[in-house]
Amino acid sequence: MSTTEPDALLGPADIRELAAALGVRPTKQRGQNFVIDANTVRRIVRTAEVRPDDVVVEVGPGLGSLTLALLEAADRVVAVEIDDVLAGALPATVAARLPERAGRFDLVHSDAMLVTELPGPAPTALVANLPYNVAVPVLLTMLERFPTIERTLVMVQAEVADRLAARPGNKVYGVPSVKANWYADVKRAGSIGRTVFWPAPNVDSGLVSLVRRAEPVRTTASRAEVFAVVDAAFAQRRKTLRAALAGWAGSAPGAEEALVAAGISPQARGEMLTVEEFAAIAENKPSGANPSGAKPSGTGRPDAGTSGSSE
Repeated sequence: MSTTEPDALLGPADIRELAAALGVRPTKQRGQNFVIDANTVRRIVRTAEVRPDDVVVEVGPGLGSLTLALLEAADRVVAVEIDDVLAGALPATVAARLPERAGRFDLVHSDAMLVTELPGPAPTALVANLPYNVAVPVLLTMLERFPTIERTLVMVQAEVADRLAARPGNKVYGVPSVKANWYADVKRAGSIGRTVFWPAPNVDSGLVSLVRRAEPVRTTASRAEVFAVVDAAFAQRRKTLRAALAGWAGSAPGAEEALVAAGISPQARGEMLTVEEFAAIAENKPSGANPSGAKPSGTGRPDAGTSGSSE
């Protein structure tokens, strides 16, 4: 918006002053690394192609660096923040630095994994610097729960960015890759250096762009059914699919039956398959197999997949 002042965004001194006033110290437990470079947040907004009519949801806004840049470009911004102190302070920061846009800002004080609805118009875009330790589950959950989100740009740990954007046959292709591709066309959209954060992380960061599929994956299987196959296939990724899917299918012969029916070699491995091929396997699950698929992961979220750090 051309009406905003050039100093509306937060710089390094602003971030540290604000944090000190609030008594905030970034915590590893919540994966907090605050962006302190205004040029970086402008680049993120530009790369996300945020439009004047967009309703943007941001997860983990922290002290508001990216929030302010998003408010300059979008119609509305809804920020989801779990931290009590940060959630309490953000509306005041917005009101102080972008008073003319404050009425177009909403805060949801909650864990993003628990949010099932958002205030105001349906979101059209998701733009966020996601906490490293929950990046993949949060991303997949938001894409599932808010189907109106057409475009997503997230900043995540570089390793996670590589996994999300990996294609079949790539050595880092796995659960996050397949599940993200269920919802969207995924690609790497750039790299971010360590020095733009406070505190500086000990890993590099990457931008990932996700554009929701114009047409959903063509399958008679449900998302949960397809994701159960994905989870089983990569739980033992060094095994052939005949062996890896034995638990899911009820037996190794049952897995072979499903694979052959889907037109896939029982000797293939999960990292070679597209999301469409996983869907074909799900469609051909033997009738006598365990209806819940693979053994429960204990997360309670069959679509959360891996965080990208322990696959």
